[in-house]
Amino acid sequence: MTTMSTTSACALAAALVLPAAAAAQEPVAPIEIYTTTESYDPIRYEGAFIIQEAWEELGLDVTVTPTEFSTLLDRFYSEQDFDATILGWSGRVDRLDPQFFLGTLDSRQAEPGANNPGGYDNPEYDALFDAQSREFDIETRRDIVHEMQELYMPDVPVVVLFHRDEVVAYNNTAFTNMNAMAGEGLYSEWGPMEAQPVGDRATLRIGGPQEPDNINPLNSTSVWGWKWMRLYYDRLVRLSPEVEPVDWAATDVTAEDDTTIVVTLREGMTFHDGAPVRAEDVAFTFRYYMDSSYSYFDSYLEPIDTVEVTGDHEITFNLTEPSASFATITLSQIPILPEHVWSEIEDPQELSPDEIPTVGSGPFAFDRYDRGEFMSISTNPDHFHADEIAVDGVEFLIYADAEGVFTALDTGEVDMTAWRMEPGQIPLAEDNEDLTVVSVPDFGYFHFTFNLRREPFDDRAVRRALTMAMDRERMVNVLLEGRGEVGTSVIAPVNEYWHNPFVERFEFDMEAARAELEGAGFTWNAEGRIVAP
Repeated sequence: MTTMSTTSACALAAALVLPAAAAAQEPVAPIEIYTTTESYDPIRYEGAFIIQEAWEELGLDVTVTPTEFSTLLDRFYSEQDFDATILGWSGRVDRLDPQFFLGTLDSRQAEPGANNPGGYDNPEYDALFDAQSREFDIETRRDIVHEMQELYMPDVPVVVLFHRDEVVAYNNTAFTNMNAMAGEGLYSEWGPMEAQPVGDRATLRIGGPQEPDNINPLNSTSVWGWKWMRLYYDRLVRLSPEVEPVDWAATDVTAEDDTTIVVTLREGMTFHDGAPVRAEDVAFTFRYYMDSSYSYFDSYLEPIDTVEVTGDHEITFNLTEPSASFATITLSQIPILPEHVWSEIEDPQELSPDEIPTVGSGPFAFDRYDRGEFMSISTNPDHFHADEIAVDGVEFLIYADAEGVFTALDTGEVDMTAWRMEPGQIPLAEDNEDLTVVSVPDFGYFHFTFNLRREPFDDRAVRRALTMAMDRERMVNVLLEGRGEVGTSVIAPVNEYWHNPFVERFEFDMEAARAELEGAGFTWNAEGRIVAP
């Protein structure tokens, strides 16, 4: 007895039973998947084609469009001009608190430039987001965070493709005491402050394939911008490698009550141009961010009602409601800006590259940025932490691709990698006695984001079906050579306390994908193309 494939059977059934008008319907419009270029990240590039292959088998017309990284970020964040996009959220240490990743699905962060470019809108989810934000009891907050993951997963507004291990390396003949942080690898804000030179050269040289999208603290939306800027801007609080808040520009943070936070500013600090760091600068900074159209920090700033200078070195934050992550996260992420510089700038988003101020008060001072080639900062001898820093500066060398970075590391041109090595490079690094390879888990993730404002992704059944048609196991096993794990929710399994392991999972299953579409009224035409109800 001969058998017929499911796709052929569906097409035949559609041709036999559909009315003539329905049978003549146009198939679902072509879909474009944006991803990074192969030279920038071959994993995301190849992953896009794995998805394309399965979706075309399902009956869709799919194009993969590799795009230069900065251009892709603009299209995704600022323009929101995409059907679907493969990008990633890095596992910066502040994101071990669930606030940031949960906020990427908050409908109030769906405006251009904010962190929910896909446009997911679920009032019940938003209400729970607010509830966990103001819940101080950690166990109650965890229950809410778990409920949020259960709630959004069946809607699949975004697919966590995988969590990729952070495998990096450094030259042990040049520097020691190079400590990797989970999610951040070697290129953390503590790395340059802890590194110890082995020889005479004390300038730490970092190699990476990606430069900042820009170095405007009121416009940057990439981790590459902030990894660099946080070295020369101070924050009130820094997070330790153990994710504990460490008083930094603040010497004390006190909650007078649930909505009143009083901060005492460290005395004697100066900006890199010699001006003193005042309580007025701190208050100005927070107001300036709150009044700007820059949306990147909106979820952190949302609880603030007013900021007042209440003493020579005292700032009081009055919150609209309790905020569980305010002292730990908000105060650790907002860079202190000099009022005498930024108060003269009416629209910071309109600054040209040569107009962007680079005056901070941090442990390093900005020196130079040659776009596409080189960046440098020098150790600030007047900083209160200067005596703890052994390097005299940091240089960042920008390469066209990951292969260029590895070659530079292998030949001693750079001392460490800012970006994870490709699977094929790892054994080569392990065979080089001058290199120390370090692997840490990542609580960030690579994601496939649907634009829910566009057909067919505004249909929940379509998103569910297309998620079932993503072979993520293949991506991890083949592309990553097993150095990672398939994703589930936006809170990674390694972030065990906040991760909910009992959410709905979408295994790779083409038959289940077809069944999901059929159940929602989709059919296939004679050519095997999907036709909407």
